[in-house]
Amino acid sequence: MSYSIHSTLQDLLSNEGAKAILEKHLPGASTHPDLPMAMHMTLQQISYYPEAVQAGVTQETLQAIDAELKSLG
Repeated sequence: MSYSIHSTLQDLLSNEGAKAILEKHLPGASTHPDLPMAMHMTLQQISYYPEAVQAGVTQETLQAIDAELKSLG
């Protein structure tokens, strides 16, 4: 399976490599209290929420995460 910012959080968090990438760029992402509500959303979808920007989900961060996720193969 290939991963990107268009993968659901559920898919990303089920892979240890993808989960590590999320934690690297967004510390605490895998334990955030709102996580259960967002499991079927993609990072791209989440990025549109104002709370996401406040948490550091910027376009630059998304691009960095996307590049690393795609390198997982």
